[in-house]
Amino acid sequence: MECGVEDHAGCSCHHGPDTGGGKNGETRRRLAAFIFAAVFAAAGIFTQKHLPVQVNFLFFAASWIISGREVIAKAGKNILRGDFFDENFLMTIATIGAFIIGEFPEAAAVMLFYNIGEMLQDAAVSRTRKSITNLVDVRPNFARLVNGQKIRPEEIQPGTLLKVFPGEKIPLDGIIEQGESFLDTTAMTGESLPRPASKGTKVFAGFINGSGEITVKTTAAWQQTAAGKMLDIIENSRAKKTKREKFITSFSKVYTPAVTTAAFIMAVFFPLGIFYALGITDEPLGALFKTWTYRALTFLVISCPCAFVVSVPLGYFGGIGAEAKHGILIKGGEYIDVLADAGCVVFDKTGTLTTGVFKVEKIIPEEPFTENELLKFAAAAESKSRHPLGIAVCTEAEKRGIHIDIREIPEITEKAGGGVILEYEGKKIAAGSIRFIQENGCSVPSVQNSGETFSTVFISIDKKFAGKLFLRDQEKPDAAEAIQILNKNGITKTGIISGDTKQATEETARRLGITEAASSVLPHEKVEKFTELAERMKAENPGKTALFVGDGINDGAVIASADAGIAMGALGSDAAVEAADVVLMNDKLLLIPEAILLAKKIKRIVTENIAVSLSVKFIFLALGAAGIIGLKLAVFADVGVALIAVANSIRPLRWKKIL
Repeated sequence: MECGVEDHAGCSCHHGPDTGGGKNGETRRRLAAFIFAAVFAAAGIFTQKHLPVQVNFLFFAASWIISGREVIAKAGKNILRGDFFDENFLMTIATIGAFIIGEFPEAAAVMLFYNIGEMLQDAAVSRTRKSITNLVDVRPNFARLVNGQKIRPEEIQPGTLLKVFPGEKIPLDGIIEQGESFLDTTAMTGESLPRPASKGTKVFAGFINGSGEITVKTTAAWQQTAAGKMLDIIENSRAKKTKREKFITSFSKVYTPAVTTAAFIMAVFFPLGIFYALGITDEPLGALFKTWTYRALTFLVISCPCAFVVSVPLGYFGGIGAEAKHGILIKGGEYIDVLADAGCVVFDKTGTLTTGVFKVEKIIPEEPFTENELLKFAAAAESKSRHPLGIAVCTEAEKRGIHIDIREIPEITEKAGGGVILEYEGKKIAAGSIRFIQENGCSVPSVQNSGETFSTVFISIDKKFAGKLFLRDQEKPDAAEAIQILNKNGITKTGIISGDTKQATEETARRLGITEAASSVLPHEKVEKFTELAERMKAENPGKTALFVGDGINDGAVIASADAGIAMGALGSDAAVEAADVVLMNDKLLLIPEAILLAKKIKRIVTENIAVSLSVKFIFLALGAAGIIGLKLAVFADVGVALIAVANSIRPLRWKKIL
């Protein structure tokens, strides 16, 4: 059974994905069986008063066997394995009981109506799963080589040149070698605006070429593309069960035996008690047994647990599909609950809350150095760095015509989160944080603590303080709005954990309205700082969860330590996909409150499914036990509630952006 819903204890669902002829053939066989069963049932009804009861029985028995053959077969197999209590068992026992007490039409009708319900439910679930798959299916149908030949994307190796015409999906991750265009990235990133692209632009499988013919040189096989990872995450998300799914599975294992026992008591002990102990009826004992057995059989049919067993995992799976539609990949339904219960969100600063593109604003040298001399030594120190600060320093040096020959730098010793040490032009240079150069024997003048709100690179030469460079990073344009929305929606604490200076970190927090800020934190210290903040929040707000948002590469440890780690703008990043529980496919901070608000709505839908399914079940169980409804309505109660729950579960697929 494959409907995005797995391990249905107590449920006979067999909803599978649309897989071409096999699925269509099965649907046709079931429809044909239903038609034949309906013909035999109709023949039984029309001949009921004209033929002997034995012949009439054969018509209804034929209808029962044809329409219920799968249910009966599964019940038999399960009984042989010692697994009695599931929906197959309930339906089989209920209809056999109806035959025993002479309710032939009822027995055939129950299995016939149940067959209709199963087909409708099967169609609804399959359509839901197909809708989810279509929403996130960025898999291209073909790849076109430059000679025009079309082949399967799975057959393409990295380094292959491909032609992509306007309106076609880019089949594999790669780099544009020739041509210009605008790319529709909606399926991968959730962004609606076209993205300009030209020679040298990195592109991903699933992007749609908008306007111009382009040539792409592939950089990854299909399995390693961002699209392949995205689809893999969504498929594998079903394997991770939420607490609610686990509860429903456990509940079903207790619920089904309990209602079966209750039905047995109702059929045997109620009539005996009424006849012998209470003496409140003039009916003969045989008539009482027939009445209460019929009620017990109705009770069994109503009690089938399919509605809540199917709808809960389907609700989560539908929610994962809806989030993916908005560029938010969630690795399992459990993280939807974590997002919905969030009370604290902590951010990395550089590249997450800010653009990560720095610019040198000031250079303050100490005598006898000039600005350009200090910049030269700083650029030499950062010449092999890929850190945003290092890139900005080297960019400023190039702008001023300062060129560093990296062949003159034999070795650079780097301390993560601290700085670098190297020999250049016969001098020992240390560049990095104030703590770092102090640890390397440099005494920094007190003028250093001047209250500047820039990010700062300190330079020492031969263990003497040589000066500092101030760099500024801009907050992302939607950062303040995202924090404001979080605060309005139950997030009581927001925080920044950064390796940047205290002044720069606290200024960013102040401008964005963030309540907590931890600065000058080394990478290995981030987990400890995050844990402190999360524990303080949870003590104030029991039951709430703590999230961490980072770039998914440098923040892997703290992302893994959070209740849910969120990787920002992680398209194509192996480290982000591996480390994070939630992967945002673009750099928009508004996706974070959007993910949380969507999760709250999805969790509410799942709660509605549980509440409606159980409440309707118990109401109809009481009506069945009281004899107010019979077997036919019992089937509609079971199937109808399941269909309502399935319909409710697919609502998230129709949601548009909520921010």
